[in-house]
Amino acid sequence: MKDSIAEEHLYLAFSRQYRDSIFPLHTSISLFLLSYCDCKLFKVFLVPTGEDVGDQCVTKNLAGDLEVHLISRCQLPVVVQSCSLPAVVVKDDKFCRAGLSVVLRHIIQKTFEADPSKKDVLELLGFKKTCLKACAEVSQWTRLCEISIPLAVERFLTASPEHCQAIPPDILLLEKKLGEPVRVHNDDKIRRQKLQQQKAAAKAAVPVLGKEATEESKPGEVREHPPSSLELSVAFARLLAQEAPDATNREAPHIRRTKTSDLPLLDHVFAEGLYFTVADLVLLPCIHQFLVSSKKQGKSLVNLPLISSWYRRVQEVPGVKKAAEKCNMELLQLPELMSAPEKQLQDSSSVPDELEEDNEDSHFIGGPRLTMTKLMENGIEAKFSPHPCPSWTLDWTSLPSAVSPGEGKMSSDRALRKQQQLNNLVAAVTKLAKPGDVIVDFCSGGGHVGIVLAYMMPSCQVVLIENKELSLIRAKDRSDELGLNNIWFIQANLDYFNGTFNIGVALHACGVATDMVIEHCLRAQAAFVISPCCYGFIQNTVRFKYPRSRQFKEILSYKEHMILCRFADQTAVQLPPERRLIGKQCMGLVDLDRAWAAEEHNYSVQVISMEPESCSPKNNMFVGIP
Repeated sequence: MKDSIAEEHLYLAFSRQYRDSIFPLHTSISLFLLSYCDCKLFKVFLVPTGEDVGDQCVTKNLAGDLEVHLISRCQLPVVVQSCSLPAVVVKDDKFCRAGLSVVLRHIIQKTFEADPSKKDVLELLGFKKTCLKACAEVSQWTRLCEISIPLAVERFLTASPEHCQAIPPDILLLEKKLGEPVRVHNDDKIRRQKLQQQKAAAKAAVPVLGKEATEESKPGEVREHPPSSLELSVAFARLLAQEAPDATNREAPHIRRTKTSDLPLLDHVFAEGLYFTVADLVLLPCIHQFLVSSKKQGKSLVNLPLISSWYRRVQEVPGVKKAAEKCNMELLQLPELMSAPEKQLQDSSSVPDELEEDNEDSHFIGGPRLTMTKLMENGIEAKFSPHPCPSWTLDWTSLPSAVSPGEGKMSSDRALRKQQQLNNLVAAVTKLAKPGDVIVDFCSGGGHVGIVLAYMMPSCQVVLIENKELSLIRAKDRSDELGLNNIWFIQANLDYFNGTFNIGVALHACGVATDMVIEHCLRAQAAFVISPCCYGFIQNTVRFKYPRSRQFKEILSYKEHMILCRFADQTAVQLPPERRLIGKQCMGLVDLDRAWAAEEHNYSVQVISMEPESCSPKNNMFVGIP
């Protein structure tokens, strides 16, 4: 166990206690993970969302060996007050991590850093440590685990009997996903093993069971889930630190010759596929409460055979039952369920359209000329406002090296272009800002914009918000080197920041992130200076539909607007000049649509080309003023 780890404070919301859970369920999930990891590295605070609640009432059903403190919201560190809970902050520091996925991933990483022998804990982050890393706005899976399922279960538990629907649509969506084929790294090898087992089983006309599955258990021996398929064997071999079945056996020649497309698909063992991850630990407290409530109400689970199997299987994972006991979760022993008749499943398992990914017109054929002509016939062309201060520049040579983007270890040419981009944004913000303003650098990356603003405007408070931990740590290191006292760092998805601010900035916010930043600024009635990027990643999401503005919606379909977005990315310097010009025009049209959408909220918005235009292929910039 490593020593001298800085104490971190974990803040969890508390609205009410329901059976063996604490609402919101994000709090129950966080406490369950702490118990599973046997993690005592954090000082845990509960933050009541309503009137004060006595210690005894709140803590009696919490993890037995976890000390919990109550704190009112006004006592929270100021940086945490700007965030949705759960949130983690190093004591007396300005670096905050907020949102369920970010906080859970941090707990896992800190547990492993403190005790590197806990490799099973680190493996909760999945392949390449990416489990629940993508933000909920762009990842349907993260959204389902982090937001939709917890909220759906909370509504289900608190609904009156007459309003309690049979099965919430988000639960049905999880059931559907558990029935989809699994794709894992190097799955070709496992699928060939599965084909070999299937052929051997068919030849013998009996199920193929590993020796370990047919042996009698020794008296007093705790048996894990007996594998009934290759997937189960592979999954539990990893959990029990055993060698995967047939890992060294060479396939028969006819198995090796089988086309990949003809190999059998893999079935889910756990939520994300074959392996147990933090997604299972997020879902378990939610699904447990749903099943307990359904059982009390006498509801049939016949339409949820895959969720029921998953729930039984998760209980066999080493450490899960112990964690459940600590959290006073009395796990159910469900019977083996047979699937309902196919027609009944079709009738009950329909998932509303808004819960499905919007894949309409996901493949586009043809160029943008027809769409651009259609807009021109309606009097719409890309138009750019004159740059308010085209020659304005910071005196980079007089600034400390930690202020310059070159400090971020980039090439000299790229550092020069980044300086030119920053000249444009800083010039625009300087004209808008006044002493005491709060300026938020959204999608801040390594802090190139925020650090310059904090250094140049010491009378303003600057907040950097970024989902990537390593980028934000680099930014904090640069800030510490400069001794900046007017800067905060928040590792979170944009939706978990709910503080008030005066100006929002973003340099090259990718795809839909630009629209998320604009929405945040509109909601806060804040001015904004934004440079968009990655137009080709724009697509309809749960919250954002395209086109954005009334004028564009009246003329263009979603498909036609997506054609503009795809060609707006055709501005790279190596492309022919004519093609780059069309790309620039498409960029202007997409951003004009965004500007007009913001003007529907009583904003004045200008779309400007950065100077010099060679500073970036993505050289558009919005300046919006309420």
